[in-house]
Amino acid sequence: MATATLVPVETYLNTAYSPDVEYVDGELVERNLGETDHSGVQGALVAMLFSLRKQGGLRVYPEQRVQVKPDRFRVPDVCAITGKPDGPVLRQPPLLVIEILSKDDTMLSMTERIDDYLDFGVPHVWLIDPALRRGFVCTREGLRVETVLRTADPQIEVPLAEIFSVLD
Repeated sequence: MATATLVPVETYLNTAYSPDVEYVDGELVERNLGETDHSGVQGALVAMLFSLRKQGGLRVYPEQRVQVKPDRFRVPDVCAITGKPDGPVLRQPPLLVIEILSKDDTMLSMTERIDDYLDFGVPHVWLIDPALRRGFVCTREGLRVETVLRTADPQIEVPLAEIFSVLD
């Protein structure tokens, strides 16, 4: 059985990884990326959310490091905040975090990520599955399928049919 090499948090924060990796309890965790469906949906979400930036001072970040615990940094596919960031790593809960499933993502790893965001206080967590063309609102009670994903304050509406049209 292989053992992971633990990396100090300072090393993680001062190293550029390409593509970026997550930091979970001292271990570097690779993310599943690089598929056209994933990238297409990510690009459409960033463009749509960016077009809404004047609503409540919304700022949109693809693949932005978010410190969800002292020893845990996640890199969601897309996140949005209101106001100015407080530094190069987000250390306050974003308004919105979006994860887009890749074919190699497991439910266990995705559930752990979602729990990290919810525990951190992210009020809106969305999970999008390009293969099934479904979107889910993630809460402590579980996943709820929606055709339009929404936030409040600022009010944002993302019709999934419009997002998934990039796959046609």
